[in-house]
Amino acid sequence: MAQPDPEETINALASRQHGVVARRQLLAAGVSVDAVEYRVKQGRLRRLHNGVYQVGPLLQPLAHEMAAVLACGPHAVVSHRTAGVHWGILPKTRSRRKGPPAVDIIVTKGDRKRPRIRIRRIRTLKPGEVTHRKGLPVTTPVRTIYDLASTATPRRLEQALAEALERRIATIVGLRSLLEDHPGGPGTLRLRALLDHGDPTLARSEFEERFLALIRKAQLPQPGVNKVVSGYEVDFVWRAQRLVVETDGYEFHSSRRAFEGDRRRDAVLAADGLRVVRITWQQLRDEPEAVLARLARALATGAPDQGSHP
Repeated sequence: MAQPDPEETINALASRQHGVVARRQLLAAGVSVDAVEYRVKQGRLRRLHNGVYQVGPLLQPLAHEMAAVLACGPHAVVSHRTAGVHWGILPKTRSRRKGPPAVDIIVTKGDRKRPRIRIRRIRTLKPGEVTHRKGLPVTTPVRTIYDLASTATPRRLEQALAEALERRIATIVGLRSLLEDHPGGPGTLRLRALLDHGDPTLARSEFEERFLALIRKAQLPQPGVNKVVSGYEVDFVWRAQRLVVETDGYEFHSSRRAFEGDRRRDAVLAADGLRVVRITWQQLRDEPEAVLARLARALATGAPDQGSHP
């Protein structure tokens, strides 16, 4: 019986796993120990983890995630922050250390420490909480949000939830069902409180993040964020108070056309009985107390804020 060609076997396996193979897989497929060692010495198999190799000189986009899964064994699943980035509900961040950021993995068996991998062992992971996306075993968006509830900051968790709901890859019903399945898990109270709090807000810039933080610190009513009002998408709206806040930086008003567009929008909103308060980045950065006082007054009195239009 003819022996399998090592090169064909390695390439076929790597093509299904983002250019990554495990030593145990190669041996199980009939590639000899000598053939593996020969290619390692030649640099054709590049070590990413103990017993896990990159095939060829180019690293594919999901190679590090797949390598972490292979390094942690058959029960490993991409989770937490790495899963959040994979689903697009968390932003990518650069690692402070050289090289790629650590990969988050959960396992139900085995929990040995490995470099550049954050391994968390859990008792059970139900089949409905895991899926395969682009060939990668990863927690579902609902399970990912549940896991983030125990590790992410409150604002980051809220943003992940808002993003998932807006993209319709998770539902409130699904999250509440998962909470019922894991009533005593870490982060359960935080996630349940967030779901009970109301509609999570999705801020799209540092400007909006700072403004939301200021509102919450002062315990002012929670606004709707990036909502459509009178045919326009506005930054913040308090519908009960008929108040709209637009957060503007210089770059948004650096042309005559943009200036006129803003005034046209303000006129339409005013015609529909809405007050518009505009806040600049410089005001928010340098005069947060003044911004807060003006906003609180507008919310409390319900009167037009005459000093808010530069």
